[in-house]
Amino acid sequence: QVRLVESGGRSVQAGESLRISCVASGRTISMYAMYWYREVPGKEREFVAAISPKNFTYYTDAVKGRFIIARDSAGNTADLQMNNLKPEDTAVYYCNADLLTPSFTSGAGRAGRFPWGQGTLVTVSS
Repeated sequence: QVRLVESGGRSVQAGESLRISCVASGRTISMYAMYWYREVPGKEREFVAAISPKNFTYYTDAVKGRFIIARDSAGNTADLQMNNLKPEDTAVYYCNADLLTPSFTSGAGRAGRFPWGQGTLVTVSS
């Protein structure tokens, strides 16, 4: 059973940077793409970024040029470096892993092969 744990979320001011992390334990998931999603109360969980097993990256338009997803060489950790944060980035951020598909990387479908973790809260104040 794979367990996903997100960490690093905290309160920051607009314009600041923050890095959050996702660690998968239980077994290797290096053969899957890793995905970051975010959720605010009353809204659907939305796709943020993904990284393939070969380190190709994908981003939703709202974060392109500001967020960077990276993965460790073992493939079980994915960091999300968030720069120039905006109040609209405020959300609980979740990670998961799954096959790499256009549906998932476009946000049309939701990836999530494994049980979701508790997420990590990022709050951006103006």
